Amino acid sequence: MLLRIGFLLFVLTLVASDGMLALSSVRSEPVKSAPTAPPLRVQQTPAADDKPSGRLIPLAPSAPVPEIITDLSRLPAPVARAHARILAAARSGELQQLAALMNEAMPIFSFTDEKDPITFWKATYPDSDGIEALSILTMILETGFVRVDEGTPQEMYVWPYFVRMSLAALTPPQKIELFRIVTGADYKDMLAFGVYAFYRVGIGPDGTWHFFVAGD
Repeated sequence: MLLRIGFLLFVLTLVASDGMLALSSVRSEPVKSAPTAPPLRVQQTPAADDKPSGRLIPLAPSAPVPEIITDLSRLPAPVARAHARILAAARSGELQQLAALMNEAMPIFSFTDEKDPITFWKATYPDSDGIEALSILTMILETGFVRVDEGTPQEMYVWPYFVRMSLAALTPPQKIELFRIVTGADYKDMLAFGVYAFYRVGIGPDGTWHFFVAGD
């Protein structure tokens, strides 16, 4: 069954002070043109309190691509427990179950000013009363993942692995996995921007859930 997901992009802004590109997502707005800057990949940008934010920042084209991991047994025990708890809450179909789990660490769920995840999901997916967010989260956590920024304060296990992949270099089987999460139109938009910018999940080595967010 095809999951109808809108991939929405606000504005691609060049920040003159540090040369970074910001990619903002809004539902249903097509990409008008492709940028000429280097491709973007996801890295956890430290916030003011040094916590990972899940935002998109540019990385050098020569940056190594982390290993794609599909074996959950390779997760550290705290990460494996967090993954299992989040997945179980998402599969429950109850927004409140997931929100209750989020209250333990309050992972980033939006780059808006909204403080309540349930309100945000219901507003983002009104046709399903927010339940689409749970379906998306389930599919994200069932993909392969990558370990990023190893040995730094921003070390993270991130789903899906597309966040550190060149979309143009995906194999046919990898595209099948991608199209479980996004539409063909979304894929074309992301190719133009050189980045996977839909929902991703980040869990720290200690099991802290840091983000379930899309866009920039």
